[in-house]
Formats: sequence, C-alpha cells, structure tokens
Amino acid sequence: MQLLHDLLDQSKQLNQAPLQVRLPYHAQQGRYQIIHQALIIANLPAPLHYLNFRSMIGQSKIALLRNQNSLRSRALDTATVLSSVSPHMQGHLNSYSIEQNCSLGQKHFQFADREIISGDFPRFQMQRKDRELSFDLTITTSTVISYFTKLRLGLADHWSLLCQCEGEITYQGQKIVIQQIGCFEYARSINFAYLPLAFFTYQVINLQNNRQLLLTQIRDRFNRIVQSRLYLRDATAGTSQMFDKNVHFKVHRLYPKIKTPNGQSMYLPREFEWRYEAKDGSCIAVQAQSRGDFKFGLAAGYVGSFKYQIKINQDEETGESGYIEYSDCRALLWQEQDKAEKMRSELMNQVPFACKK
Repeated sequence: MQLLHDLLDQSKQLNQAPLQVRLPYHAQQGRYQIIHQALIIANLPAPLHYLNFRSMIGQSKIALLRNQNSLRSRALDTATVLSSVSPHMQGHLNSYSIEQNCSLGQKHFQFADREIISGDFPRFQMQRKDRELSFDLTITTSTVISYFTKLRLGLADHWSLLCQCEGEITYQGQKIVIQQIGCFEYARSINFAYLPLAFFTYQVINLQNNRQLLLTQIRDRFNRIVQSRLYLRDATAGTSQMFDKNVHFKVHRLYPKIKTPNGQSMYLPREFEWRYEAKDGSCIAVQAQSRGDFKFGLAAGYVGSFKYQIKINQDEETGESGYIEYSDCRALLWQEQDKAEKMRSELMNQVPFACKK
C-alpha cells in the first residue's frame, strides 16, 4: 500500500526541493470543493499547553475526514471550525452554512462573527472572538515547508509552513501574550468518492533552539501503513528534513473505548512512542504520555496534548505540551488486539535501537 501511495503522491520529491514560487491558497473553487486550513501552536505555557485553529470548508465523503454530526443543509455547504486549548471547553467546535454564515475569498476567510483569517503570504492575521476562548494573532510564514500530500493530476495538495506567531490568547478572561513558532497549514482536494483511509495521527513538538518536530502516520482499513513520516524543521537554519524509512509509531496503553458523536467506536492513546533510526545509527525517539484532554471535532477524530521525552541522537529534551491529532475509523478487530497477538506483533516488529554517538 505504501509503494502504491508513493507512486501517486509526489510530496516526497517536493520535500527535497526548495519552496515553490507560489503555493495554492484559496477557498472553494472549480473542482476543489474540500478546503482545509490550520494554525497549530504547541508548547504553550500552562494551563493552555497548545492552541489550534482548524477549519474544514466542505465535508468530505471519506469517513475519516468527515464530521457527519456537524452537517448543515448539504455536505459541501458545511464549514466546521475547531479552536481549542488544553483546559475543558464547551464551544471549541462550531458548524456553519457556507452560503448563509461565511464570507470566503482568497485573502479573507470569515466564519460568522467568530473567526477571521485575513492577509497573504507571508503575513496573516487570525482572530477569534468568543467569551470562552479568544485570540488575536499575527502569523509570519517562513520559507521552511513540509509537504504532506501532492497527488498527481492536481487531485490534492497539503502543505505546512513553519511560522512565527505573535499576539494574545484569552481563555476565560485570562490573557497570555505569546511569541513563538507554529505551523500554518493548508490543504485542498477534489471531493473523492472513496479513499481506503481509516487511521490518522499527526503530532507537533516545538523543540529547543527554534526547532520543530512533526510526526504523522496514516493507515488504510486493513491496517496497512500508507504513510509514516517525521519532519525535523529548523527556523534558524531555514531547513526541513523528512524521514520516511524505518519510522515506527506504537501505542502502548489506551483509554477505555468511547463512541464519538458520529457513532464511531474508538480507542484513544494514553501512552505511545515514535522511533526512527537511519543506517548510520542516527536516530529520533519520542516517548509520550497523553494529558487526557482530548476534544472531538477534527473531522471524525480528536485533538489534545501530551507530555514527552525526546532523544535526537545524543541530545535529550523533555516537555509538557506536545500536540496530537488522532482519528481511528478502523474496524475494532484492528483496534482491539488481545495480549497474545500484541506480543507476537511486538516480536515480529522489534526495532533495534541505539543512537549514534
């Protein structure tokens, strides 16, 4: 499955090339009826821990990418916006009719009177006005880019720019001034009738020395890996490295089974790890423990935060505020493995691990 995906997806080659002169960035137009944009800021001070803004303009036919519970009159007339921080929230997810509640253009995206994105590369303004969570942020994008997807024939694009974020976040009357790096992201696609995608996780960690680590894995409905990657980005050096060989993600402990508002049975991760090792012995290892602050609304899944211990070669860091997105629409037989099967799987997929000195 991973080989077939690599034949259709050109993002691997693009990750080895400089930033394109002009990136696609627009609302629904022509054949592109599914539009997604996001801002993610990890490693914020407590109690926030993270801030995310994720808008989905048009609802996909793919279950993993669709929030059925939020549909308005029509799927393609539905926009959802998820804005959250770690503490408990009630109004983190909002659903709008695009025709009746939104004003969307190339340089201006407005969702009712609550959320607004305006501007153009490299400077954007992002605002949210709400009694529970508000923010007013200036986003300055860099040329450090990571391509997640670039399907042939222009069927879909998904990219992330390292950015600098400055401004104010107000949660329940408490104002916090921030100035740090984040991820500014955009995706567009045709409205696919079917894709066999069933599992997705995406995680962001802001590291010391103005660096950032992105971690992502996608699986199909038969539990086969479609994509498993790490991206190590350096704002000071202006570089981005992608690793897609020997990238392993494993969940060690789960929370009890839940049922999402869409009726999907799902287990959320309590403890998990990432491991990557190159032939020369260089490595990246992440051990993570969820904070248990998961919030529904990322299409069919959840967002939250985690504590972590990370080792990049011989450099070690710990942190309280990694960011995670997690959606699992696989059949329960893949989510629920008995202990014997888990032991066999671990024996078959052990990863020898010793970081380069």
